[in-house]
Amino acid sequence: MCQTFIFKLMSEVDFMSVLHKSTQRDYIARVNDSDYPKAKAAELAKKFDYDYWDGDRRICYGGYTYLAGRWEKVANAMSKHYRLPKSPKILDIGCGKGYLLYDFLKIIPDAEVYGIDISNYAITNSRDEVRDQLRVGNAITLPWPDDYFDLVISINTLHCLHAYDLNQALTEMERVGGLHKYLCVESYRNEIEKANLLYWQVTCEAFNTPEEWQWWFKNTGYTGDYSFIFFE
Repeated sequence: MCQTFIFKLMSEVDFMSVLHKSTQRDYIARVNDSDYPKAKAAELAKKFDYDYWDGDRRICYGGYTYLAGRWEKVANAMSKHYRLPKSPKILDIGCGKGYLLYDFLKIIPDAEVYGIDISNYAITNSRDEVRDQLRVGNAITLPWPDDYFDLVISINTLHCLHAYDLNQALTEMERVGGLHKYLCVESYRNEIEKANLLYWQVTCEAFNTPEEWQWWFKNTGYTGDYSFIFFE
């Protein structure tokens, strides 16, 4: 009897640049805003409620609305890169309002999509087409069996966790994922980017260099792909 084993080495993969262009940020103004100084903005944002998603832009998104085709670019790139089957099971950890999952269905109509997010507000205000497949929960306890998904995604979510939760979240992501997993987190490569990140972020708890993130991956057994967001 012959068995075939498939091994996949993790790699840094860029799916996010199709969404983001280099922008000019006034980091000092972010900290010293008269109505929403940094500490106040962070306190509001970390509730992951209305203010985080649809409140004042000086707090966070300032209106997180669906833009046709925006996330479809990412979904299409992932589908091609990972050569997903015709009916893949896809999980988005930190799915927000479900826009990426909705756009996955536009390019893979037979996909089974699932999402989990800590924000009850986001799930309540998600796309009608995917709301039944989304649930309120956290990244450290995923209610699915081992190796259940063809693709597990987590974008701009895991850096919001403290170290004691980050360890478990990466372990859980690895557990429920099959061959393909991808995460994107904020990071910094030098003191300028570190300062900018500290000025700009409102929900980040895990401040790691790329090398430190890779340490986390190794020590939790995470084998998926990854990319970083830097504040240059």
